[in-house]
Amino acid sequence: MTRFFILVLAASLAACGVETATTAATVAEMKRREIEAAKKNLEQAQQKIDAATQQLNQNAAQVDEKTKD
Repeated sequence: MTRFFILVLAASLAACGVETATTAATVAEMKRREIEAAKKNLEQAQQKIDAATQQLNQNAAQVDEKTKD
């Protein structure tokens, strides 16, 4: 009888560990996706900044040319 209770207890604890591991894996996957999305957003923001900087430099060059004339 004692062995039965020990077996049931061990099975219950093992199931709890599996659930914990599954939850941790799910959370890790969600964090990985969040990081990927953040990297993508950062990349897009950098591209927009680069385009704006390039446009600003072109405008400055045009103004500089007009003031030389």
